[in-house]
Amino acid sequence: MDWMNGTTPDSRQGAAPPFPPSISSTPARIVVPPTPLECVPYARKVSRVSIRGDAWTWWRSAKGRYRRGGTPSVGSVLVLKRTRHLRLGHLAVVKAILNDREIVVDQANWLNRGRIHLNIPVRDVSAGNDWSAVRVWYAPGGNYGTRTYPVQGFIHPQPPRYTLTHSTRRG
Repeated sequence: MDWMNGTTPDSRQGAAPPFPPSISSTPARIVVPPTPLECVPYARKVSRVSIRGDAWTWWRSAKGRYRRGGTPSVGSVLVLKRTRHLRLGHLAVVKAILNDREIVVDQANWLNRGRIHLNIPVRDVSAGNDWSAVRVWYAPGGNYGTRTYPVQGFIHPQPPRYTLTHSTRRG
């Protein structure tokens, strides 16, 4: 199933407002897939990170299988912690890195309607500039949302790097 094709813009919301002019000229947009999606199968499909389970479990499940870290890279999966507002956590796939504190993601089911949100800015609002807390662009309103979401980290699609050791001694 190709979720990127065969989808239609959400006609009830109209065209999503573009990014703030200082970020990009690529507009944020919301598309409606043939069937509603959740963030987990969408992230698994577009990121090449093959983990099962609720979004909040991905961080633990990735240990030893994928590289994990506190900084984004293109193709990595942003893992938001579960909170009162994100009961199962949330996943988004990093599409672009704009600067130290802003990235662009694609994600599904952000507003709990099963839609795909493309070209969505995410801003690091952590005091230490360490990506431990973010705000997400609210496409229907054309601004960053007011909620701050705690971040578990980024899962990178490459497997972890192991150091192989062998003896070079001959004798």
